[in-house]
Amino acid sequence: MAEPVVEFRCVSKAYPVYRHPGDRLKELLTLGRASFHEKFWALREVSFAVERGETFCILGENGSGKSTLLQVAAGIAPVTSGEVRVGGRVAALLELGAGFNPEFTGRDNVYLNAAILGFSRAEIDRRFPMIEQFAEIGSFVDQPVKTYSSGMLVRLAFSVAIHVDPEILLVDEALAVGDVYFRQRCMRRIHELRARGVTILFVSHATSDVKALGDRALWLDTGRVREIGSTEAVVSKYLAAMLEKDTAYERAHPPTLAAGAELTGARRVAPEIVEHIPNIDHRFGDGRAEILGIAILDEHGAAPGALEPDTTAVVRISVRAHGDLAEPNVGFMMRNHLGQDFAGTNTTREGAPLAPMRAGDVVTVDFHVDLPALYPSSFSFSPAVADGPLERYTMCDWIDNAIVLEMMRGAEAIYGYLHLPCRVAVNQRLSPAPLAPEPALG
Repeated sequence: MAEPVVEFRCVSKAYPVYRHPGDRLKELLTLGRASFHEKFWALREVSFAVERGETFCILGENGSGKSTLLQVAAGIAPVTSGEVRVGGRVAALLELGAGFNPEFTGRDNVYLNAAILGFSRAEIDRRFPMIEQFAEIGSFVDQPVKTYSSGMLVRLAFSVAIHVDPEILLVDEALAVGDVYFRQRCMRRIHELRARGVTILFVSHATSDVKALGDRALWLDTGRVREIGSTEAVVSKYLAAMLEKDTAYERAHPPTLAAGAELTGARRVAPEIVEHIPNIDHRFGDGRAEILGIAILDEHGAAPGALEPDTTAVVRISVRAHGDLAEPNVGFMMRNHLGQDFAGTNTTREGAPLAPMRAGDVVTVDFHVDLPALYPSSFSFSPAVADGPLERYTMCDWIDNAIVLEMMRGAEAIYGYLHLPCRVAVNQRLSPAPLAPEPALG
């Protein structure tokens, strides 16, 4: 392994928690001889190393210690115990407005932050037009930062962070407050920095972003390292744990069934069943139903071996119930080569609700999908069966990336991810819709 540029060795971080406001003063008056606080451990014996040029993502629930970890890496929060080593110029986009003086203007804060990082006045003068252009906050750059909206604040903070030639970029959840347009620009710039070899520590709840960016990932759980490894593996285990937690909550707070909703009927078996699962990266659920198999077929029932643009593919999923399901819901998630959730659907979403199932029932669901002209790449399909409505369901069985197929190259070039159906008109006038005739009188 190459020399790491960020290294945590058994790092722990504790914050004092006072039960009453006056306890802090009491403790100060005793000059430290008496303690009136308890310790809250935000981090507990966290160890990891990040190589130069690596994108390292941190996952976890709210309060798991993700922001504290980045604050420690940035040198903002001292550790309680352990050792931290960071080698290189650090640019940090942490909690909203961190490092900005609210009384100063945006321009003043840009110069102040760049000067702290060791830039001369002349260097900042050269970079300021690029910072201002990327931030797109107009005349507000000369207004006090305290007058900024949260979106304007993150625009300026991110622009500064990416224009000071960072060797290490720390990005917290701050991007979540930005509008969609600016967030997309930020993600493109992060991809550019990643391609240039900048080391990135990235915290986000958006697992699609984590999969797209991360070389490796760390899952923090109540301040401790729960899992560390490849992004795909860590994200899958994290999502499985979150679904299991949600399932436990649903069991503890079951919805009230309407009168007549109890399960009835005899055992049912589908006339055609697929019982082959080509791949299982990860599997989770409460086990009340099981995915028996998945297949990608053409409309004649043959396996094409590859996806073809502008055709119809049949995603066939067979499920067996091992317990009673009041509202079974079968679906799938289609992912691209980056592991991003590209498209997905289910029987409830498509307005085709399934009848209640009892133990032993088997159902086969066919999704007839009209494939658009997609860019040539590999796509995976993750089948799932759940019980309950879309807003309150319990996952019974989910299989990550059960089948993978290549999208064939079409006759025409694809610009971007897919080609949208489009009709072209030249030099035509768009006429307003005709008004409806007024009703006759009398």
